[in-house]
Amino acid sequence: MLRWIFIFLVLALVAGVLGFGGIAGAAAAVAQVIFYLFLLSLIVSIVLAIFGKRNINK
Repeated sequence: MLRWIFIFLVLALVAGVLGFGGIAGAAAAVAQVIFYLFLLSLIVSIVLAIFGKRNINK
């Protein structure tokens, strides 16, 4: 799970640099959408990593 967190973090950072940095030019809007998608995926992965490993003892 930690591996996916780092993957989504790197992808979100790359998409953010391309989308908000002006490097991508005409594809900046697409890069911004991809940035938000990867950022959302990062947040979901972090939440699942924190709360997903609960043991329920009866």
